[in-house]
Amino acid sequence: MEQDVFQQRLEEDRKLVEEALHRVCQGWRRYADLTEAMEYSLLAGGKRIRPVLVLETCRLCGGDPVRALPLACGVEMIHTYSLIHDDLPAMDDDDLRRGRPTNHKVYGEATAILAGDGLLTAAFGVLTQAELPAERVVEAVSCLSREAGPEGMVGGQVLDMAGEGRALTRGELEQLQQLKTGALISAAAELGCIAAGGTEEQRCAVREYARCIGRAFQIQDDILDVTSTDQELGKSVGSDRANEKNTFVTVLGLERSRALVEELTGQAEQALSGFGDPGFLLCLARALAGRRS
Repeated sequence: MEQDVFQQRLEEDRKLVEEALHRVCQGWRRYADLTEAMEYSLLAGGKRIRPVLVLETCRLCGGDPVRALPLACGVEMIHTYSLIHDDLPAMDDDDLRRGRPTNHKVYGEATAILAGDGLLTAAFGVLTQAELPAERVVEAVSCLSREAGPEGMVGGQVLDMAGEGRALTRGELEQLQQLKTGALISAAAELGCIAAGGTEEQRCAVREYARCIGRAFQIQDDILDVTSTDQELGKSVGSDRANEKNTFVTVLGLERSRALVEELTGQAEQALSGFGDPGFLLCLARALAGRRS
């Protein structure tokens, strides 16, 4: 796929997601600062990688991406809640997210916690609105709850906090990041396949693709944390070092980390070799590997 075609479709997907997220917010009742705080973080932009993955894996498996939009919104709502909580003083204590003050800096810690709680719980309600066969909706809810919960993203955050101030092995770090970052990316890819009614073989392939780009994404994030600026990233850099967190750069070094990003990107491309036209997802893997923000 040509780069300009990829960029055009990426923007089209993001536009679909933004419009759908705004429709979700319009359906909320207003509770003091709570709804405003939820919208503040959810509608702050960002790369929208996870919802785009939902739409594109649905398309790849022969489905209609528009019918997968509630699943795309649900996974982005859970991702956003995790960022709000991750930025809290009790976690990473960050002041900047997506180029703006973090949620708790604007609304206070109590409201930020509740805003995250609200997004998490509302996400599953949004999933149930998908115009899909009931068994696919149930499967989607099961998939997302598994990957976002203690066996997935939340478990990874616990491992991340437990590892502060001590050196982790490469294996321990890979497990931590596969749960903390990779689980929700894998869920996004699988949700698209579920929406399309994809085969078990297709689900395995897109999960392997997502596993590889998820790891590459996190390693690139670690690289940018030591090579970029707050202005370029739209969030605080150097916080991992300040919090004595383990990263792939601290464990492997900068050059080995860069080489691993390339290796994983190649593996992601190979995972999709059984599909007829995976061009968009191949371009996405390359774009994430070479990103500067």
